[in-house]
Amino acid sequence: MSSDVLFEINLDYFRKNFLKYTRKAFQILPKLDKPRILDIGCGSGVQTIELAKLSNGEIIGIDINQSLLDRLNKKIEEAGFSNRIKALNCSLFDIKFPDESFDIVWAEGSIFIIGFTKGLIEWKRLLKPKGFLVIHDDIIRVKSGFKEIRSCGYKLLNHFSLPDDAWWEEYYGPLEIRIKQLYKKYNSDPDALKVLNKQQKEIDMVKADPKIFVSAFYIIQKIE
Repeated sequence: MSSDVLFEINLDYFRKNFLKYTRKAFQILPKLDKPRILDIGCGSGVQTIELAKLSNGEIIGIDINQSLLDRLNKKIEEAGFSNRIKALNCSLFDIKFPDESFDIVWAEGSIFIIGFTKGLIEWKRLLKPKGFLVIHDDIIRVKSGFKEIRSCGYKLLNHFSLPDDAWWEEYYGPLEIRIKQLYKKYNSDPDALKVLNKQQKEIDMVKADPKIFVSAFYIIQKIE
């Protein structure tokens, strides 16, 4: 039953509100012919599918959540991208692709798991000379002056912050409305309530102070 309620929550529906920022970040990159892209922490592939639409290249999405990868594989087939997108179960702590395998490494909301500086250092080898790294992460890099980016052998091409209220207005606020609807439906199902409570706990964290949850995209290029 918990899988049923997760299906009904449909986090992908709310996540799609952020695709306009994915598109904006991609359009900042110079035009590349058939780029090879690694999407780190692809999840169910909301942005992965969008990257395939934006480019004419090959995308490899990696994640360790097989249920999310299964959903991505279904999307790949439905979108007709089987020849251009591959979903792999792979930890971002153990990426084994050869050096200089990718034109672009894309990481939306995943670099925090390994740490910003460590991610910059470890993922740089995956990029071809003058390859690009696109990161969606906390806005703190803007405030700290991008020191890590420069010291790790990259140059910042551009960056942009999401609106201060984006996470609340475009994701958590609408999600809370959906969660409240499902509480009524599943009020006698303990397993479903556990799932809903977990989602509501995250919502409450953001609701307490939405401006703490401000993020930005960083578009950077390997120079060493």
